Amino acid sequence: MTDLPTAEARPTEARLLHMVFPDHTNHLGTLFGGQALAWMDMSAFIAASRYARTTVVTARSEQVDFNQPIHKGDLVEVVARVVKVGRSSMNVDVEVITENLLTGERKLCTRGHFVMIALDPLGRPTQAPPLVPADA
Repeated sequence: MTDLPTAEARPTEARLLHMVFPDHTNHLGTLFGGQALAWMDMSAFIAASRYARTTVVTARSEQVDFNQPIHKGDLVEVVARVVKVGRSSMNVDVEVITENLLTGERKLCTRGHFVMIALDPLGRPTQAPPLVPADA
């Protein structure tokens, strides 16, 4: 039997993989921005939930930059990292990276910042665990 993670060992990152199929794209064959945001929010939710080990909700998404189009047929890797923790809030940075499965070329396409809130069983904000620095 393995021990539960300690504060030092709490996971701060989540990675999700998706394929861009035709029903995810607009008339130009590129990923709908709303679909990208949904995938980003989901990865932020997973990263914050794994970190806090409690129910979390999205309080805010901010500064989402769409720098490169994401094309039908691309593999999309969404990487979310808890980068700062307040009392009940967790700041999560999210990157969307595409990979062409035939060439292996990877591009950073989208970045965003999400604020997630830890909730107690009654749905009220609750203390999130303090973030332990990576070099600790």
